Amino acid sequence: MHPSTLDWAIVILSIVVSFIPALVLARRAGSSTAEFFTSGRAAPWWLIGVSMVATTFSTDTPNLVTNLIREKGVANNWAWWSFLLTGMATVFFYARMWRRSGVLTDLEFYEVRYSGRPATLVRGFRALYLGLFFNCVIMATVNLAAAKIANVVLGWPIGKTLLICAGLNVAFAATSGLWGVLVTDFIQFGIAMAGAIALAVFSLRQPEIGGLAGLIAKTDPKTLALVPDFGDWGLTLTVLVIPLTVQWWSVWYPGAEPGGGSYIAQRMLAARSERDALTGTLFFNVAHYALRSWPWILVALASIIIYPTLGDITATFPHVDPKLVGHDMAYPAMLRFLPHGWLGIMLAGMLAAYVSTISTHLNWGTSYLVHDFYRRFLKPGAAERHYVLVGRLVTAVLMAIAAGFTLVLDTASQAFNLLLSVGAGTGLLYLLRWFWWRINATSEIVAMVTSFLVAAGLTLLRARGTAIPTT
Repeated sequence: MHPSTLDWAIVILSIVVSFIPALVLARRAGSSTAEFFTSGRAAPWWLIGVSMVATTFSTDTPNLVTNLIREKGVANNWAWWSFLLTGMATVFFYARMWRRSGVLTDLEFYEVRYSGRPATLVRGFRALYLGLFFNCVIMATVNLAAAKIANVVLGWPIGKTLLICAGLNVAFAATSGLWGVLVTDFIQFGIAMAGAIALAVFSLRQPEIGGLAGLIAKTDPKTLALVPDFGDWGLTLTVLVIPLTVQWWSVWYPGAEPGGGSYIAQRMLAARSERDALTGTLFFNVAHYALRSWPWILVALASIIIYPTLGDITATFPHVDPKLVGHDMAYPAMLRFLPHGWLGIMLAGMLAAYVSTISTHLNWGTSYLVHDFYRRFLKPGAAERHYVLVGRLVTAVLMAIAAGFTLVLDTASQAFNLLLSVGAGTGLLYLLRWFWWRINATSEIVAMVTSFLVAAGLTLLRARGTAIPTT
């Protein structure tokens, strides 16, 4: 693939348009941590709703969906579709309470809900655990997808991609604060969806596919099924039964936390009213689960016909780094069917999705490290502008660490399974802590430590070749 001058012009124009809100809102963002991390609690429902959707739509998301479908069919998406249950619980039971709490971050809530040294300990621990480790792993998966796309389309090595993307994201996130992130998310989501829909249309138009009817006729019915074959009980158990009965309430996963949390809670806390928090979260769940993923699914199914094996991808793109080749690369490999102009829109859309997600994670992770750790434990009582300055410096550090993590990951599904494993077993506490007095800070500490140790143990066993089932 060789982007034309028109394609590059479209990409550059999208970057310029996306940076305008960051520059306009930079002064407001720098006035206080409330403005920098929660947009002054004045965001309307449609802005926070679209921002939630844009944040969960990144370069790794269509790659992950493609990975899942090529391995076990469309039904394999229940690994994340099941989180709709906790999403709707957040809408109707928790969104208003989050906004009513009046905290700056969801971690600050710990010292409102609990008391004593355990509450302080869990707040500080989670600030480092989530803001640094967990957050950087998530950003690494997004970086990995961007690196694969750049390697396929532009022939760039992973180091060059990470260097350019890091500079772009740090410049944006450190300047704009949450207001800039929200407004830019709104613009970038439109660009990203236009590119995704265009890729689906042009993929279906290929002679090997023959339109939607041809896609259905040429694809194995088991691959097309929305639910797995109940004759294969092992597959049904791992793909459908466990996600719907256990995973949705037991697993903490960013963007789908039981009861809301991370950047979803950040958006609810930034809403101008409780009603805006509820309505924005409802819009997010409808768009996230019912609307946004279908163009990706069509492209993933078409990729099975175009590239039946990983060897076909390698043969088509001999310049691609063999270490990057996996089923998740089939999605960017389909970009070769886009004509010039549309290729530019798709590249601009993928860049927009990437920047949208990374900037959110940088702002969210920085809010934990600055407000819940640095301000709470190391330097309380400083001026607001001091914390904003530290936040901008921490933003650059987080991006550098995430780039380092990127180099040790292989595929989108690998990272997805790692995050699910680390967050397993903690979700029920986050649902019950609002209502049941017996949930305390010690409960959360034990759950977090146990889930991390079990996940680390299972990861080591798999690394040694021990066969362990995954969901």
